[in-house]
Amino acid sequence: MPQQHPDRSSATREAAPRRPDASMSLLTNVMEHSLDDGYAEAAARRGETGTSRMPRSVRGKLSLAMGLVLAAVVVTLGAAQAQVSAPTLAKDRQQLIDRIEAETSSADRLQKSVRKLRDEVSAKQRQALKDQGVTDVERISLLAGATAVTGPGVKLVVNDAKEASSGGGSNPRTSSDFSDTGRVRDRDMQRVVNGLWSSGAEAISVNGQRLTALSAIRAAGDAILVDNKPLAPPYTVLAIGDGQRLSTAFQDSADGQYLHVLEQNYGIRASISTESELKLPAAPSLIIRTASPAPSAGKSAAETGKGTN
Repeated sequence: MPQQHPDRSSATREAAPRRPDASMSLLTNVMEHSLDDGYAEAAARRGETGTSRMPRSVRGKLSLAMGLVLAAVVVTLGAAQAQVSAPTLAKDRQQLIDRIEAETSSADRLQKSVRKLRDEVSAKQRQALKDQGVTDVERISLLAGATAVTGPGVKLVVNDAKEASSGGGSNPRTSSDFSDTGRVRDRDMQRVVNGLWSSGAEAISVNGQRLTALSAIRAAGDAILVDNKPLAPPYTVLAIGDGQRLSTAFQDSADGQYLHVLEQNYGIRASISTESELKLPAAPSLIIRTASPAPSAGKSAAETGKGTN
């Protein structure tokens, strides 16, 4: 009877059951062998030679020593220089602080002296007016702007346009001095101030500068000057008077309409409000001017010996 050979494949399957992760052999290999042969050889070489990278030759060791010495010398010199210069810098800083404080104190003393002298001049002016027979000195001082005033009135704020635009040749506001039609000009402030005077204002100030009969509003480049002092926008105009009546009269006047046109056509910003109490300073350094009657024509001709036509 012929002998039958057993089926080896079936016997093998029965002896060694299939692994559940047999289908993921690549992933299994990566997990079990995370380092390839190259990394393993490099690690073995580092283990044989050691991890130190210090130079082995005498020249290399000398170069390394010289570099360390040089670095130490540089660090030491820098620290020494900083330590030496620190007191000098602190001394210079303290001297500068002391100088600033001294100059500030000197400026304060000068300001007090100016106020004192200004009060003395005002007192002498009043006395001189009384000596000349003037009785209503306080009223004259008020009208001349020589004294500070307090009372109700209006507050008018005028400011440049948010985005100023260049003016063209046909623009009525274009001039050789101001080509930017979105900016407040000196003539605009002149019309505003004159409009408030004509509307009944008793006293006016612009950005803290008290106006008098001799005040001038002019331009110097792009700046507006009030009595030769430059002002920066926004321009705050305070006017003493009957607040509601003064506000209405100004807005109905030609100068008030002019300001309204500037708002509509050129973007200039303006706002007016009535105030129950305003404080205006005195005008600084008033100029006293006197006048005397001129001689008659007949007397002049007799004295000079010349006839008149």
